[in-house]
Amino acid sequence: MTNGLRAAEQVISLVRENEDLAHHADGCPPEMIAAAEAEMALAFPPSYRRLIEEFGTWDVPPIEFLGVYRTSAAGERLLGTPAYTQEDRAALGLPHHFMVLLHDDVWGIVVLDTSQPDEDGEYPVFAWNPGVPAGGLMEKIANSFGEFALKECLQNLS
Repeated sequence: MTNGLRAAEQVISLVRENEDLAHHADGCPPEMIAAAEAEMALAFPPSYRRLIEEFGTWDVPPIEFLGVYRTSAAGERLLGTPAYTQEDRAALGLPHHFMVLLHDDVWGIVVLDTSQPDEDGEYPVFAWNPGVPAGGLMEKIANSFGEFALKECLQNLS
């Protein structure tokens, strides 16, 4: 098991052990994941896919992980990462190879850079600031989504 997947499994355990603080949906079926990937024209890395399969969307306050989900109000529209990725492409000029993980007061826009897969299919996590000329300023914050999510969950649950 890769570092990213190991970290994702730890996140699942932490969220389940702390359901008084953390919240989650009921998971995301494979066909919804495939539709989200097709809509963005990007593939989820293994650690993010695992967490989306398990929870769909989740939070460990104050951080809200977008994931992939639907609501009755939005109907068939996919919300979370697919919606934010498409919206940020249109409104902010988000490069096509970035996948939006969350909007955060500290990090700004947190993205996966799908143009840099490692040998396990994981993508590095960056904080992206669209207000900087030449395509935005980036700061690498983790090697995989699983590692990023685990760090944030541990920090917010301690």
